[in-house]
Parts: sequence; C-alpha cells; structure tokens
Amino acid sequence: MDQGQIAEQQAREYLQQQGLKWVASNVRYPFGELDLVMRHREFWVFVEVKYRSSAGFGGALHAVGSKKQQRLHKAASHYLQLNRIQAPCRFDLVAIEGNQLQWLQNIF
Repeated sequence: MDQGQIAEQQAREYLQQQGLKWVASNVRYPFGELDLVMRHREFWVFVEVKYRSSAGFGGALHAVGSKKQQRLHKAASHYLQLNRIQAPCRFDLVAIEGNQLQWLQNIF
C-alpha cells in the first residue's frame, strides 16, 4: 500500500468515526477521480484526500487548485447522474500533513 492509499484509509476511518457512512473509494472517470464518496445525514459528500509529509511547498491544504476543483465537480456530477441521485452534496477536504489530520467541510 502506498502513502496515498494509507492516507485515504486513514481519512475514511476518521470520517466514519465522525458519523459519515462510506459509499465508495477511488471512483475514476477519464476526466477526474473521486477519492471518497460518503453520506452525511442528507448530504452526499465527495471527499478529496491530500497527503503531504510536511507543510513545505504550501502543504496539503493548498494542493487543490481551481483545475482540480473543476475536475472534482465534473466527476461528482457524473457520479450523481449515473446513480440517479438527486440530493444535496458537498465537497470536503481531508488534509494530512505528517501525523496531523484536518477535515474541512464544504470547502468549495
């Protein structure tokens, strides 16, 4: 298991402890990937997981630029359409730097 997979597993376990329900991991389309798909109350939650060994070069929090956000929106929209889901959704970020985990809800 590489560091990215370990970080995604860590994020999934943390979010489940916070009451979210896991639905899917690593949903891939030609135009984008969803790291984690989860449910939180009435929301479908699309979680981007970013791992950095340190805060250098902007750290994990600054690793999701506008192009990445556009790909995530497109992938999430496609996921909702394919699964015929009509429910509110949000985008969360789990940023892991070293041993520090930060969960930001409704990030963009």
